[in-house]
Amino acid sequence: MNPTEYFAASRLLIVAGKGGVGKTVVTAALARAASMVGRSALVVEVEGKSGLPRMFGQGTPDQSGLSYDEQLLRRGGGPDGSADITARTITPDGALLEYLEDHGLSRISKRLVTSGALDVVATAAPGIRDILVLGKVKQLQRAGVADVIVLDTPAAGHAITFLRSAKGLLDSVKVGPINTQARDVLDLLEDHERCQVILVTLPEETPVNELVETAFSLEDQVGVGLGPVVVNGIYDDLDGLDADPTAAAEQAGVTLRDGEAEILAEAADFRRHRIDLQVEQVQRLSDRLPLPQVRLPFLFESEIGPEEVDVLARSVLGAIEVLDAEVQLGSPT
Repeated sequence: MNPTEYFAASRLLIVAGKGGVGKTVVTAALARAASMVGRSALVVEVEGKSGLPRMFGQGTPDQSGLSYDEQLLRRGGGPDGSADITARTITPDGALLEYLEDHGLSRISKRLVTSGALDVVATAAPGIRDILVLGKVKQLQRAGVADVIVLDTPAAGHAITFLRSAKGLLDSVKVGPINTQARDVLDLLEDHERCQVILVTLPEETPVNELVETAFSLEDQVGVGLGPVVVNGIYDDLDGLDADPTAAAEQAGVTLRDGEAEILAEAADFRRHRIDLQVEQVQRLSDRLPLPQVRLPFLFESEIGPEEVDVLARSVLGAIEVLDAEVQLGSPT
């Protein structure tokens, strides 16, 4: 499948997964992959602590978050023809302020937010905070602020509640602007040509179990279209793992110090075990959830920066190219 066509197929990519699987890193890689094929990308995060600017070489360890205002993460252009990558965070309070100001209520908007009125409304109508955020995402998508919007959702458990908010509010609020907003958001989420959910996991038993449960919950309770599953942190298979370290050293003409042969043997054993584990879990994921898979390599780096994001983005593009062109995005194979 042509990557440009892939990123043109869905204008909103919603990235979801349990904490610790690299969901935000995958979000950055998807945005960069879109940029590499000339599609401008806007990354939206909702928790305010993703560290995305650092992944694109901006900010400091103490100042690595995003603000409500859009921020340029990577400028496009140049010989590779890449497009801009921008990012912002969307909070319920910020979205409410903007909504009120757009409707001529700027004089009282800040007073309403600082008074705690939103907390009162949220208690009376569960899901209102989430619908404010999703409503703003819907507005950005309709406005065409970027070719692709990549939404970094909360961790898996909250992600289901987050995406279910529109249906919940439709059931509890029958008329008025909240009902209209919820209906518009639900229409976007259920439109598989505009929106798809990208689930992220590690090749390990618990993350795979949780991803499968999340996938079925999202399809049953929200009706979203599921795109390819991203399996993050894949170890490459290496030749020579079964070789005897001492014999291999002699063949290479080097001498090992005391204890090094044992350390190398233990490292090779760990690598073999890890590869066997991931093969088993990737196959189990394929059996339980028949969706295309995008497999990203494990990076032996303590911090993800621009170079690492580029490596992952190229892996995303390579995986997309080998996807069966006949696979309908958002549907099982």
